[in-house]
Amino acid sequence: MINDFSKTILENLNDGVYLVDNDRKILYWNKGAENISGYTSSEVLGKRCSDNISHINEHGIQLCMTECPLAKTVTDSISREMNLYIRHKTGHRIPVLARTTPLRDSLGHVIGAIEVFTDNSPKLAITQRIKELEKMALLDPLTELANRRYTELNIQTKLDELRRYGRPFGILYMDIDHFKNVNDSYGHDIGDKVLIMVSNTFIKNVRASDIVGRWGGEEFLAIIPNITEEQLYFTANKLRVLVEQSGFSLNSGIVQVTVSIGATLALPKDTAETLLERADKLLYYSKANGRNRVSVKQL
Repeated sequence: MINDFSKTILENLNDGVYLVDNDRKILYWNKGAENISGYTSSEVLGKRCSDNISHINEHGIQLCMTECPLAKTVTDSISREMNLYIRHKTGHRIPVLARTTPLRDSLGHVIGAIEVFTDNSPKLAITQRIKELEKMALLDPLTELANRRYTELNIQTKLDELRRYGRPFGILYMDIDHFKNVNDSYGHDIGDKVLIMVSNTFIKNVRASDIVGRWGGEEFLAIIPNITEEQLYFTANKLRVLVEQSGFSLNSGIVQVTVSIGATLALPKDTAETLLERADKLLYYSKANGRNRVSVKQL
């Protein structure tokens, strides 16, 4: 299906490229796909995408089961382009732009489809921020997020900008649900893997201007500038859904967690203490009302 010349070109692309037959079994998986997803070609060939990377949308709907763009392209021969989220081998969700195109034989019959996917996470900004935080000793060593001190400094800076220039911002106070059960059931090494998975899901699915820090233990704080309350809720709920749909495999099964979130916009009269206290109360409300939910302060 792919000659040597075409394969050489495909293997040197940064984008992920894979081919499927009419049953959506993967026939080819390039180096770009390996780099983005963490899955090698030997781990995916002969399987369906639902067996590994499993596409979902921002609402957490499993597209492989219902609205698969590849399946639609195979059926109607129409090329498509969609923003999706795939699962990395280590469990976290990665935003990608996916483009599907039908594959045809010499007679013009559709014999499968090709998907090209591009990593949409702000990789350069993440790398630069990690280097800066390392230099200033403001990096959490396990998750490679900003540490609590750096996050606290930025809250104060954003409050000063809000009062002086009217620049709005919000915060998300996020906590992994039942994290103690993870450590008790699987041990602290797996607990650390969960923390890394959740951290990667957060940092790869926010804007370059947003700041996500590890607040302590299984708690995280995100600072989201230039945002409305509606947009703040959308961002928080998207992160909640993506964490819920993340997970990695153990011999005993899939390890998955959820997060509860308290979200609030800052007010000009706020101090760092009042802002954090409000977010903490909203987080507690999410916990008390079933967990795996977002609570937003109505202003």
